[in-house]
Amino acid sequence: MANRWKNRLRDRDVTPEDIYVNRRTMMAGALAGAGLAGIGSGARAMPEGLEPNPWEDITQYNNFYEFGTAKGDPERYAGEMTTKPWTVSIGGMVDRPGDYAFEDIMAKMTVEDRIYRLRCVEAWSMVVPWNGFELADLLDLAGVQSGARFVAFETLARPEEMPGLRYPVLEWPYVEGLRLDEAMHPLTIMATGIYGKDIPNQNGAPLRLVVPWKYGFKSIKSIVRITLTDSQPPTSWNRAAPREYGFYSNVNPTVDHPRWSQATERVVGGGLFAGRVETQMFNGYAEEVAGLYDMMDLKKNF
Repeated sequence: MANRWKNRLRDRDVTPEDIYVNRRTMMAGALAGAGLAGIGSGARAMPEGLEPNPWEDITQYNNFYEFGTAKGDPERYAGEMTTKPWTVSIGGMVDRPGDYAFEDIMAKMTVEDRIYRLRCVEAWSMVVPWNGFELADLLDLAGVQSGARFVAFETLARPEEMPGLRYPVLEWPYVEGLRLDEAMHPLTIMATGIYGKDIPNQNGAPLRLVVPWKYGFKSIKSIVRITLTDSQPPTSWNRAAPREYGFYSNVNPTVDHPRWSQATERVVGGGLFAGRVETQMFNGYAEEVAGLYDMMDLKKNF
């Protein structure tokens, strides 16, 4: 297993629920300068803080093309998606392949609070208080074999419940992938909640990936299949437009999208007159993840 992220906070540091839901009093804690946060008291708050967007921003402004391409479509239509029962098929180069029931997975995982920045490739951003567990723990449950180098993911594709599947916006089902060391990194989590509540359908219920140093589309939603492989798997956006969307898709302000700059971003909820802010390398997580890409040309491997 990769090195686990160690939470330095204790029970007495947890903010009471009434304060937790008041975003004006929520402050980000934990690792200095990393932007990685647990739910912390003011005494442990980082100088910069990470003030999460309100529930309405996070759940009403989404990209989930299986429900439509407009930002409001996922909230409008995702309620029809059935999430119980739910199983995740884990296969490929693992010791214990099979269909894992969501409840059985959750019984074996340690759920934590993580406040992460979210940076969309469309150059908007939010801060989201996720609840979830490290992907490394789930992969350990299945037993990763020594020859595995990549992890492939697949989203649910159920046309009778997902109206966006009628349109060939992408090749369905939606697929994504990570290198194994990226997948095992302690920042990489499987989210199951937001603000301590079950994750809404439009945000990827009941189980989605969150990789905070990559553009948001890498964090695939409503996962039904995980496959360990020795070769780089296809990804939906790379398959649709390889010149515009690379396999890695790390947040990088020095590598523009072919049709727009990635140097700055618009903060959702910042207000009508709020200016754009500079995008940070690896979305602010460079201290933790830059070493994964030593000796790589990030303009070539975008």
